[in-house]
Amino acid sequence: MARLREQFGKHLLSIRQQRRLTQEEFAELTGISVDFLSLIERGINAPSFETLEQVAKRLGLSVADLFTFDEVRARRHAQGSRKGG
Repeated sequence: MARLREQFGKHLLSIRQQRRLTQEEFAELTGISVDFLSLIERGINAPSFETLEQVAKRLGLSVADLFTFDEVRARRHAQGSRKGG
C-alpha cells in the first residue's frame, strides 16, 4: 500500500510542477492544506475518496487520471487542463 501512496504522491507532484504552481497555489486551487499536500507528495499520507473527487474536479481531471502514472499521459492532462479555472 505504501508503494501506491508514493506513486500517487509523485504523480500529484508532477502535475503541480507541470502547471508551474507552488505548493501554496496548488493547495489553494485544490482546496487542501499545504501541510497535507506536502504529506501526500512525499507518500506519507493519502487523501480520502472525498478529497480525491474534490482535487480531480478542481484540476479538471477524472479521479482515474490521478491514478494514471504514465508520465506522457499525465503531461497531456496537465497541459490540456490549463484552460479556465
